[in-house]
Amino acid sequence: MKYKNDKRTVMTLDAGGTNFVFSAIRANEEIIEPIRLPSDADNLEKCLNNIVEGFSQVKSVLKENPVAISFAFPGPADYPNGIIGDLGNLPSFRGGIALGPMLADKFKLPVFINNDGDLFAYGEALAGYLPYINQKLEEAGSPKRYKNLVGFTLGTGFGGGIVRNGELFIGDNSGAAEVWLLRNKLAPQMNAEEGVSIRAIRRVYAQETGTSFEQAPEPRDIYEIGIGNKEGNRQAAAKAYRKMAEVLGDALGNVLTIVDGIAVIGGGISGARDLFMQPLLDEINSSYTGPDGNTFRRLSPMAYNLEDDSQLAGFLKGESKEITVPGSGTKVMYDPLARVGVGLSKIGTSKAVALGAYSFALNAIDNR
Repeated sequence: MKYKNDKRTVMTLDAGGTNFVFSAIRANEEIIEPIRLPSDADNLEKCLNNIVEGFSQVKSVLKENPVAISFAFPGPADYPNGIIGDLGNLPSFRGGIALGPMLADKFKLPVFINNDGDLFAYGEALAGYLPYINQKLEEAGSPKRYKNLVGFTLGTGFGGGIVRNGELFIGDNSGAAEVWLLRNKLAPQMNAEEGVSIRAIRRVYAQETGTSFEQAPEPRDIYEIGIGNKEGNRQAAAKAYRKMAEVLGDALGNVLTIVDGIAVIGGGISGARDLFMQPLLDEINSSYTGPDGNTFRRLSPMAYNLEDDSQLAGFLKGESKEITVPGSGTKVMYDPLARVGVGLSKIGTSKAVALGAYSFALNAIDNR
């Protein structure tokens, strides 16, 4: 909770294909009523004017001058330089639009733009799941602490972000953690997003029930069918989420193999945890088979479902013990249980993105 008591204010934006929602954050809290304007996505001049107008309205209601503008915006983009590339859901952005420099010139403030998946992970690392789980470990008397986190967002698309030791990993082309482009385990000719998204769940339910994709319910309704709260094919609903869990678990396992930290999941689909969390962990903890027929774990550390009380207890307890330093009577603590954990956002995806934008701006200003 690095900036929980910081008195500086940062103006933010939630940029959607239809609407722009502007706000301001101070001390990790939203301090104004959000301001909504249309995106006018097919008209570049109107779109840019709306962005300027939105931040102007925010600034006019603030009691103190903001120190920065920081927000998530769709890619492709050169995020460090604030240049937005050819966007799918904002078709007027073509050929490279220097959005960051434009806003910096208009408002005479530093401007920081990032991917929403990156900011989700950053918000969870600095003000969300990572401090939460480390506090839990401290309360349990464990010497274990985590410094690395991967964030995954499940919704219309499949997004991600990586935070290492408090720093967001962006990559040399602003393309780190593009998890949607990982291979789809169940359909290797496709990318993972085709197995981990709203359309993926609807597609499997439609296939299993012999109906068209257009007739398939939304994931929320499929979830309600799957847990028996709504009429429908319960078996098909469960299978839709189980297949998503297998693709997601494979992608998450691949990322955790490299990052070795805590994983946190957000986005609209994450609310269906009853149907996908344990199959997800089963996939991460699955085994490979060697050419000699012997099996071995696909992930070196054990992965725990941090949403399950018994697994959380085991994760927090670990196997801590005292060992003696050779040649002396000194005792040191040692926890030989290598483990990672997977949990769901406690603060919500939108708030995590906003806090990520806020923290990113202040961290960049402080390190200049």
